[in-house]
Amino acid sequence: MPDAVIIDIVRTPGGRRNGALSGWHPVDLAAETLKALAERNDLDPALVDDVIMGCVMQAGAQALNVGRNAVLAAGWPEEIPSTTVDRQCGSSQQAAHFAAQGVLAGAYDVVIAAGVEVMSLVPMGASIGNGVGFPFGAAYNRYADVELIEGHKGLVGQGISAEIIANEWGLSREDLDTFGAQSQARAEQARDEGRFDNEIIPVRSKIRDKESGEVKELDDLVTSDEGIRPGTTVEGLAKLKPSFLPDGKVTAGNSSQICDGASAALIMSADKAAALGLTPRARFHTFALAGVDPVRMLTGPIPATTKAIDKSGLGIDDFDHIEVNEAFASVVLAWEKEHHPDMSKVNPNGGAIALGHPLGGSGTKLLATMLNELERTGGRYGLQTMCEGGGMANATVIERLG
Repeated sequence: MPDAVIIDIVRTPGGRRNGALSGWHPVDLAAETLKALAERNDLDPALVDDVIMGCVMQAGAQALNVGRNAVLAAGWPEEIPSTTVDRQCGSSQQAAHFAAQGVLAGAYDVVIAAGVEVMSLVPMGASIGNGVGFPFGAAYNRYADVELIEGHKGLVGQGISAEIIANEWGLSREDLDTFGAQSQARAEQARDEGRFDNEIIPVRSKIRDKESGEVKELDDLVTSDEGIRPGTTVEGLAKLKPSFLPDGKVTAGNSSQICDGASAALIMSADKAAALGLTPRARFHTFALAGVDPVRMLTGPIPATTKAIDKSGLGIDDFDHIEVNEAFASVVLAWEKEHHPDMSKVNPNGGAIALGHPLGGSGTKLLATMLNELERTGGRYGLQTMCEGGGMANATVIERLG
């Protein structure tokens, strides 16, 4: 069986809501990452067998197979196919799984896994439309009588799920705010030390006016994540009002930021890399998936990590770098209570609380950060896991090469 290897991964900076990337069309922003992979690796795009694009809100500007449209917008040959997948927040992590598994199966020689979400333009919930065709069907009735937090029965939003998790794992507001402040501090340090420089591709600033929809394209380049807030303190976060419950613990300061962004990974067989004279940076080691109840929904990384550990033969202490998506601080802290990792290895460059969570673009975004950090520190194994709407999670183990 051939090894599925990572040649390169890139991402755009994370643009905050209505910020410097808000005027980008999702197709065009995703195309920037495809073009960057080809340019950085002197790759003939005609060699690409498929482009698998993660995107959650496949509506409006992100409808009709945003991956295929990005291939065409990049100016790549019309012969290159693409598909767009939705595993909620783990969509581009799943795209990486599908891409690597296609290489392992012998179906692909060269494939790109990518993701995009311009949340300023296509907001969360956009794919539900006007309510016609309510998406849950009989699943809604299955959980209608479940009440895990007073006053909220049945399938609840992710913010309420984050509150449920905080309560069930005994997490205080101070615990969540401490984690939120740490994410900001780590991200600021990582940015200032240039740890993101190899993964971020600068893109031109395009700002969309919220009222008129008019797009203003500026001359300046966006080179770093807009969500980083220097000087964030626990005391400052404590002043924020709860976002989902009047007496709740979850706030904007300990939750992921709405974000515009795209990312992409160049994946191929080791043999093809050798034939093209390209040096693999890592190989895919283990894949795992998990499902949990869709009310708590955000606990999926806990069993997904257990599966990844069991399948890989590695222990939690064998991982030199771990990325747990910071959808909410309570997600990561509950995961910590179950797996007891060295937390200095978990999101050492900050996470979505500081850097933003561009939904479908986050999977390959985190993969980029993990690979670059393994290279910077000389680590060998990395674990990435992410909670997903509906009660799912992906887990990926990579091994750095060289």
